[in-house]
Amino acid sequence: MNGKLSHAILTLFMCGDVMTGRGIDQILPHPSVPHIYEPFVRDAREYVELAEGTNGPIPRRADFSYIWGDALDEFKRSAPDVRIINLETSVTTSEDYWKGKGINYRMHPANAPALTAAGIDVCSLANNHVLDWGYGGLTETLETLRKSGIKSAGAGPTLQEAEAPTMVEVKGKGRVLVFAFGTESSGVPSSWRATAERPGVNLLPDLSERTARAIGERVRKTKQAGDIAVASIHWGGNWGYEVPREHREFARRIIDMAGIDIVHGHSSHHVKGIEVYRDRLIIYGCGDFITDYEGIGGNESYRGDLGLMYFASIDPATGTLSGLRMVPMRMRNFKTNRASRTEADWLADVLIREGKRFGTRVEQAKDGALMLRWK
Repeated sequence: MNGKLSHAILTLFMCGDVMTGRGIDQILPHPSVPHIYEPFVRDAREYVELAEGTNGPIPRRADFSYIWGDALDEFKRSAPDVRIINLETSVTTSEDYWKGKGINYRMHPANAPALTAAGIDVCSLANNHVLDWGYGGLTETLETLRKSGIKSAGAGPTLQEAEAPTMVEVKGKGRVLVFAFGTESSGVPSSWRATAERPGVNLLPDLSERTARAIGERVRKTKQAGDIAVASIHWGGNWGYEVPREHREFARRIIDMAGIDIVHGHSSHHVKGIEVYRDRLIIYGCGDFITDYEGIGGNESYRGDLGLMYFASIDPATGTLSGLRMVPMRMRNFKTNRASRTEADWLADVLIREGKRFGTRVEQAKDGALMLRWK
């Protein structure tokens, strides 16, 4: 069921959307100018007030590590070799907001230590918010991450750079290659597609066999024996547990045809079912991790405030999954908090229910973590 462990097991941390803009940005040491251009909200500080109206006071000019809360203790305990997130905000002072989009996230570049505080290694940028503040905003985001020592994938000054993977070398264990892809189904505008002459996102044209083969060609140019290849994909809508057939088929194709070892799916605001295919991990939807959505009504039944820290153990010699440990968390007061036992039970029930179609289930460990089991 869980593969044979080797001495060189490599552990990856993954999570869903990390949105450190708007309200989150406003409580950090260097908030952006607060004006935003949404249909109903014009000041980012209103999102702080909404959250406080629901769960009480939130500190202003909070320490950079504040938003990670209990996750920092879990990082120390689990000591993952590589930490990967979907950074769903632009990091910029640009005022060139993308007109007509409606929602425009940004974090001030001086608040980038909020990412380094958690030791983040790689940010996937192939999502529907990285160009919220125009091409200048994207350029500044890429430069800010580079200066902060954080690697990125999925967006760049040209298509060639947007398509290119980023690589993290883990001493004694090998390399992790992260390829990042966006899809129009997640809300990425088609006009954001990077070209040979234009900056933008690595936007997939479709989820066809032809696209999977094209990804395989790029993977084979980089991947060496002992490398772990991660496909970080922003796909699908925000709500709903259904996993479209095309998502499942594409995930399997890029494992079969492209040499991908882990599919890191995100966009859904809540956790979705998990599959293990040919001993490779497929997370169809990680759920949100850090956001300023606290206090916003609607879709409460999905419990978007509950998220998971995914710790995947991989054998680099084979690329196979040895185990997946998930730590339940809850976003409250704009920081991650260890979920209660009742909340962990709720997440376990969801993963068991949604995992039936994929042949997976979870068991709870004594410390409250959820352990994936598969056939």
